Formats: sequence, structure tokens, C-alpha cells
Amino acid sequence: MEVKIEQSWKDALAGEFEKEYFTSLVRFLHQEKAEGRKIYPPGSQIFRAFELTPLEKVKVVILGQDPYHGPRQAMGLSFSVPADVPPPPSLKNIFKEIETDLGLHMSGYPDLTSWAEQGVLLLNAILTVRAGEAASHSRIGWQTFTDAVIRCISDRCDGVVFLLWGNFARGKRELIDTSRHYVLEAAHPSPLARGAFFGCRHFSRTNEILISQGKSPIEWKL
Repeated sequence: MEVKIEQSWKDALAGEFEKEYFTSLVRFLHQEKAEGRKIYPPGSQIFRAFELTPLEKVKVVILGQDPYHGPRQAMGLSFSVPADVPPPPSLKNIFKEIETDLGLHMSGYPDLTSWAEQGVLLLNAILTVRAGEAASHSRIGWQTFTDAVIRCISDRCDGVVFLLWGNFARGKRELIDTSRHYVLEAAHPSPLARGAFFGCRHFSRTNEILISQGKSPIEWKL
């Protein structure tokens, strides 16, 4: 299977696509499809985050765990859902924090494509999921691949702001060269965190860091 991914990423990650784990991953996905299992997101959107945010344009990374497993939700961008789908609880809490942090009124529009187009890599550590079964593809090799993605950003870019929300994302800190990049950590925006995410001010802090480097800030308002 040819991996349809934006050219800068394809070049940087060429070695990963040739490794046995990735071949096995692709084989597994083909088998899932052959057995009639529904996989999210659709095949054309699995690498959507990479298509919208080329390697040289990455300014911010927001790391999620795995795609939404409900119908029509997953679209290849962490935390994002299509415009005609109600925002999930974690995304609602992200919007609440933006409103408090930046004094903006968020419309509730749940498609985060505009963030991705500004240089926010909305990366899930696991890129696919079986319909209705959370974390069902967590052991097929995706984390090996996305760990390589994080290392690639760490090695090839400078001054990227990594937003690590929750223990799972925080576990990726060791992949990042903190002498070259910025890491902001907080609780997960899920309601299960009982509001611990609120007050992190990651959105204003991110823009302050970007501006201090002479980079354009992110327009978070949707």
C-alpha cells in the first residue's frame, strides 16, 4: 500500500514506512477491512494532520491518544470533529478554557482545520480505531510510528510548543529535546479530570512563546 502523506513528511519518515512494524500495521488494517470491520477515520483521512500541517510549518503540537470511535466523528485531527457533528465533551472544555484564557467567544464550531492550517499539528498517538471500540488499535504499531514523528519534529524543527494534556501525553515528554522546544503540561480536558484542565492558560502561553520567537501567533477563535 502506498502511504498517501504530504511530501515533507514522506521524505522525513521514509525509513519508517520500510520497517517491518509498519508493514505489519498496514497488513492488519487490510485484514480488518477484509473481515468487514469498520475503521475510523476513513482511509483518506488517516494522515489528514500531516496533509494540513507540513513538517516545516509545525509551530505547535497538540497530542491526543486515539481517534473518536463514534460514527462520523474521527477526521484525522486530534480532538476535532466535522463541522456538522456536535463537539465532544473534551473539545467543549478546550473551548471553555480558550474563552477564559483569551476572553474570546467560541462559537462551538468543532472543526479544527483552521488550527492545523496555521501550524498546529493535531496528532493522535494512535491513528485508527475500530468502530465503537476505544483504543482497539493501540497495539498494532501506531505508537512506534507517531513516536518517530515526535522525534522527527524534535530533531528537525526549532521552538515548537508541545501541549501535553493528561498522563498519556505527558509520557511522550522524553521524546522531546527540551533545550530546543517548549513543553506545556496540564490535565486532560476530559470531564473525567474533574476540571483540572481549567486555568492552564496554554493558549495564551503558546502565543506568547511564538511571538517571543518572531513567529505569528495562532488565531484560536473558530
